[in-house]
Amino acid sequence: MNINSHIDHTLLSATATERDIIDLCNQAKKHQFYSVCINSCYIPLAKQLLKGSHVKICTVVGFPLGATATSSKVFEAKQAISEGAHEIDMVMNLGLFKSKNYVEVFKDIQDVKSAIGKTPLKVILEISELSKNGIVKASEICLDAKVDFIKTSTGFTKSGSTLTAVKIMRKTVRKNCKIKASGGIMDYETARKYIDIGVDRIGTSKGVAISNGELSHADH
Repeated sequence: MNINSHIDHTLLSATATERDIIDLCNQAKKHQFYSVCINSCYIPLAKQLLKGSHVKICTVVGFPLGATATSSKVFEAKQAISEGAHEIDMVMNLGLFKSKNYVEVFKDIQDVKSAIGKTPLKVILEISELSKNGIVKASEICLDAKVDFIKTSTGFTKSGSTLTAVKIMRKTVRKNCKIKASGGIMDYETARKYIDIGVDRIGTSKGVAISNGELSHADH
């Protein structure tokens, strides 16, 4: 199984330097990862570095809180695509969701999806902030908005992805939507477990270690 083709090689740290992005893109080309997932200020640099390769550019919108205005998310997404992004990962508005204002949550997502057309949209649910029922409801809203992927986590909260949450997501969306697991996936075995239960993409900063089949330090 070629796990590399499922990996979004990720670097979203606020302190990521140009040198870090150059290294990330070179690693992605070497290991033939599906994409690099980066902050939008680095899209032009990544586009230049990845020219002629099959590696896609994925960027984040309304990140990491999800609480920016819908119009800002729409602008961010359209601007990112115009600069060379191939995929958009946006954060769901958790405050509106917890307010049970599901219509506005849906509209927030749908407006971004409408604005970017055929460009794949992944919506980050931030599962650490949701109950099981919340994960089901958020997944259903995303389905209604016709998103391409639902994603577990930003990686910026107290905990990341869990196999349990992904199973709930998969059961809810069935084959109608893809799933991206991210947050805390550090080694090959863990990544493999996620793919075995139906995850289509893995977001991780440990792509090279996973590609090399390494175990995490916690497993030693």
